[in-house]
Amino acid sequence: MLQLPDSPPRMKTLVSVHESYKLCQELTAKYAKTFYLGTLLMSPTKRQSVWAIYAWCRRTDELVDGPAATKTTPETLAQWENQLDSIFAGCPLDNYDVALVDTLQHFPLEIQPFRDMIAGQRMDLYRSRYETFEDLYLYCYRVAGTVGLMSTTIMGVDTNVYSAPWYRDIQPYLPVEEAIALGIANQLTNILRDVGEDARRGRIYIPLEDLKKFSYSPEELLQGVLDDRWRSLMRFQIKRAREFYTKADRGISYLAQDARWPVWAASMLYGKILDVIERNDYQVFSQRAYVPQLQKISTLPLAWMRSQVL
Repeated sequence: MLQLPDSPPRMKTLVSVHESYKLCQELTAKYAKTFYLGTLLMSPTKRQSVWAIYAWCRRTDELVDGPAATKTTPETLAQWENQLDSIFAGCPLDNYDVALVDTLQHFPLEIQPFRDMIAGQRMDLYRSRYETFEDLYLYCYRVAGTVGLMSTTIMGVDTNVYSAPWYRDIQPYLPVEEAIALGIANQLTNILRDVGEDARRGRIYIPLEDLKKFSYSPEELLQGVLDDRWRSLMRFQIKRAREFYTKADRGISYLAQDARWPVWAASMLYGKILDVIERNDYQVFSQRAYVPQLQKISTLPLAWMRSQVL
């Protein structure tokens, strides 16, 4: 006869869905101030779902860039991917997972962009240099372009323009490439803003072929040499990043009406970091570029206008 245990095995008690979203909100507000400001312009359901996605992405990034990164191994990332599988199976394993599981019940998110992001973190385990921009692009797609894909699913697209009878057989345009471009633009901006911080960890994300093009050596970058060669190199990098912002902006008009303002705001606010780098005379070795809060707020009306007419 089957004997039941005297008491059931103890299981970890997780927080409620509301409490989990609150944790995700706090994490987003703490580590992504500019991005967080844009999320406040979204509808409540979309806003909290984006917080859940950001929290997962942030925690994934922390595995290789956080305080305990030295302990991270390929096995660590394999375990994290197993936890991701559990989330997509509807079984949260920690308090932050609860919100993401709930988000999956509201939006048809695919697991592949999440897997690709983990693959990007694996690159950081064994790579500290990128020879070409094509190499760097793959990394940027994995760690940031994927966020664009995840977020676009949450934002949704505008289907009102397809309501006429002669449009009923036409599928609404999904700005996938533009969403990826915004992620790439943001990551390139991060790279330029964080040159000094990355150098102190022995990392160089600016392609080595670009350094060579401007006769500027990796050793000089690690030493923080700021001269006319560096300024020319940075102007080249900033121009490339802005080209990705331009491509991304072309896709915003296809998004659902309630998503356009926050996405315009996020794009414009993050792009202003590049403006600050220029005003700082490209000093990114010892000075971190940030957009003042007043300037952030003053950008919102222009972002709203663009959301209405573009």
